[in-house]
Amino acid sequence: MTLEVIGAGFGRTGTMSTREALNKLGYPCYHMTEVVLNPANRRHLRFWQQVAHSPEGAQHDWETVFGTYRAALDFPAVTVWKELLAAYPDAKVLLTLHPHGGPGWYDSAISTIWYTESMWQWKVIETLFPFGRRFGPMQRELIWNRSLRGTMPDRDRAIARYDAHVAEVIETVPPERLLVFRVTDGWEPLCRFLDEPMPNEPFPCINDRREFCWVNRAVAAGAYALLAACGLLAAGAVWGLTLLL
Repeated sequence: MTLEVIGAGFGRTGTMSTREALNKLGYPCYHMTEVVLNPANRRHLRFWQQVAHSPEGAQHDWETVFGTYRAALDFPAVTVWKELLAAYPDAKVLLTLHPHGGPGWYDSAISTIWYTESMWQWKVIETLFPFGRRFGPMQRELIWNRSLRGTMPDRDRAIARYDAHVAEVIETVPPERLLVFRVTDGWEPLCRFLDEPMPNEPFPCINDRREFCWVNRAVAAGAYALLAACGLLAAGAVWGLTLLL
């Protein structure tokens, strides 16, 4: 396979629903969930670490991660959309937008994917688990620093960065290769863009903000459990030492 669709929209612009739609249309789609939840792709995190430590604009062996996919959306792939545009000159570009523009995107992102920077419970997991120690720095460098330019703590600057990114994609990509898309647009423009028949079912609507909040709560619960386990181990060690002494 080779990439035929390059996603250029930031995370929290309907990328999960669009990913599901692309899968249904026969375009296996790479997404952050492939990095985090697919055990077969755990090695991909090391690849994205290498990308994070390389100069912006550098080319890599993209087939290492995209070799079995026809499309790529969401972070971390969107952080290298320009590099992918050069590496796959025949691919089309799908710019997903939040239905409520930059302010809607920011409010969604700050209450969901920003949890890795805002929750002390995530810092516990990042410290104690090898996955967290790899994922945290990769995400920080590629997403928050490279794509978002360190703007997330400031709402106005982050929204301005979102708008600038959208404008850059529209100015860079030839119109015949670009679809500016909101999930509220439904199947018709996406299927026309890809020259695919329209499925006889509603357009997917998944991974909304309420669903993501369950993830945040699971992370918090996991961190509390880890701290409790560490406390019990420490107490056991102290008790063991008192017996020896």
